[in-house]
Amino acid sequence: MIPAHSDVTLEDLHSESRCQIVSRILSRIGDKWSVLIVMLLREGPPLRFGELKRSIGGISQRMLTLTLRGLERDGLVTRTVFPTIPPRVDYELTDLGRSLARPVDALGTWAFENHGRIEQARRAFDRRTD
Repeated sequence: MIPAHSDVTLEDLHSESRCQIVSRILSRIGDKWSVLIVMLLREGPPLRFGELKRSIGGISQRMLTLTLRGLERDGLVTRTVFPTIPPRVDYELTDLGRSLARPVDALGTWAFENHGRIEQARRAFDRRTD
């Protein structure tokens, strides 16, 4: 049953709006390439496109370009072009991007600390469902 317009409260609309905001942001920062880029840029000096590509195994040039553009659009990464031949392009985290690095690092730490338990749970689940 779909609620009528009069059944939807202001609080429901506010909650839905919050969910949509979180969903849109997590879709950007939650993909594996964005997480890896943030992790690579979090501590060091700016990195060039080629350095990022070499450091991230398995990413295509197109996917790296698209991911960097998305991170730049969202204000998480800055792109600096130097007028050399060939042009040099450096990428680094913005202050907003560095603030994202902390929870990403915490999530990575959690994953590393719990990967054994997760693998054990997966094996147990697979045994029950085979």
